[in-house]
Amino acid sequence: MVHCHILLLTFPAQGHINPSLQFAKRLVSMGVHVTFATSLSAQRRMTAGTPEGLKFVSFSDGYDDGFKPGDDVQHYYSQMKKNSSQIIRDIITTSAHEGRPVTSLVYTLLLPWSGAVARDCHVPSILLWIQPAAVLDIYYYYFNGYEEDIVKNHNDPSWSLELPGLPRLHIRDLPSFLIPSSSNTFAIKAFKELVDAIDEETNPKVLVNTCDALEHEALKAIQNYNLIGIGPLIPSAFLDGQDPSDTSFGGDLFQKSREYIEWLNSKPQSSVVYISFGTMIVLPKKQKEEIAQGLLETHRPFLWVMRPKETRDEEKEEEDEGALSCMEELEQQGMIVPWCSQLEVLSHPSLGGFVTHCGWNSALESLASGVPVVAVPGWSDQGTNAKMMTEVWGTGVRVKANEEGIVESEEVKRCIEEVMAGEERGEEMRRNAKKWKELTREAVKEGGSSDLNLKAFVEEIGVGGRDCSSSV
Repeated sequence: MVHCHILLLTFPAQGHINPSLQFAKRLVSMGVHVTFATSLSAQRRMTAGTPEGLKFVSFSDGYDDGFKPGDDVQHYYSQMKKNSSQIIRDIITTSAHEGRPVTSLVYTLLLPWSGAVARDCHVPSILLWIQPAAVLDIYYYYFNGYEEDIVKNHNDPSWSLELPGLPRLHIRDLPSFLIPSSSNTFAIKAFKELVDAIDEETNPKVLVNTCDALEHEALKAIQNYNLIGIGPLIPSAFLDGQDPSDTSFGGDLFQKSREYIEWLNSKPQSSVVYISFGTMIVLPKKQKEEIAQGLLETHRPFLWVMRPKETRDEEKEEEDEGALSCMEELEQQGMIVPWCSQLEVLSHPSLGGFVTHCGWNSALESLASGVPVVAVPGWSDQGTNAKMMTEVWGTGVRVKANEEGIVESEEVKRCIEEVMAGEERGEEMRRNAKKWKELTREAVKEGGSSDLNLKAFVEEIGVGGRDCSSSV
């Protein structure tokens, strides 16, 4: 095996940390030394044991208690750029002096300056894209000829466009940051910088948390880029089984409780509805009431993850986080928990369907577990992910919101019933879910497409790395 030392720089959000940690563990299993760098706030959430060959280095991004709603985004990114750039230089210099030079920098999205810093240090770099290839394709074409069309038609739900390698897309299928609004300005700028950074590379390559079977066309949709599927980046215990102990998620915020597993054990096969909207989305109380009523009307057992209050704004808490009016009935029919091991739940035989926000980690976990979904996308890449899951891979149904953007209880009930009991379409979704479960797992097994792609990347990196002491 060629000597490799990879510096992995990860944006400190849970959706970035989880796949990055699994990526690091796969590299380590191949004999690669990995230095995992992220912010102090992120490392504090990472309770998993550290395998030999994986070293954690943390740095302050100026928000050591984590970025909170209302914080200054511009200032945050300015501090992140300054401090992460310095940590890249420090690690490259120190590692060279210690005789184990960094041979490549791998960085996740929202860190577009990283490649330039690595080049300045004479170290090759590559982006680890933690969303589907289809989403990168859309951003690329938005910045290369389609921006005017999308901006002009963003208020017309009937308008659609076709991009190379992708299905026909309507406005609701595009990443939310492409829809003009004052709050999206900064995000669009960050993605533009990222695409520009990739373009500056010679023969640019991008590692993508997907697999060839899932996105064969999307991985080839950008002529100038070599998109390499190395996913799904989820714990080995739930995929190839090579490391049964690897059930970690890189940041358990709550004490693990076995009560929900015991509860699931008591339920019939494929009978339980699982509801979770990830770590960032905060549903308005009105929406939660509608979901609750829809669940009650199905008369089906459910496991619903409701996170504890994370803000201290009492007025907002009272409005958005107050107790639901039907809490007593809910607790009689199902179980509500503040946290759960999502893959353990999705892998449980009693699970029949997953009501999800369609974050890419959750989407991949549902695919790898063979669980059909009710898609309730929120923002960022989630609309595109919902499109792929429901219309391309055929593993679910997408809700329709009313004019206020609220999904009403009747719609919640309809979609759950279609997934759980729908005769013809429900059977088709379950067949598709089983098919994708097999294909995604095959990809990461020894000799699978993602396994071979990752090994080829490691072999290609070679030996390198130099001292770097110049400033940004």
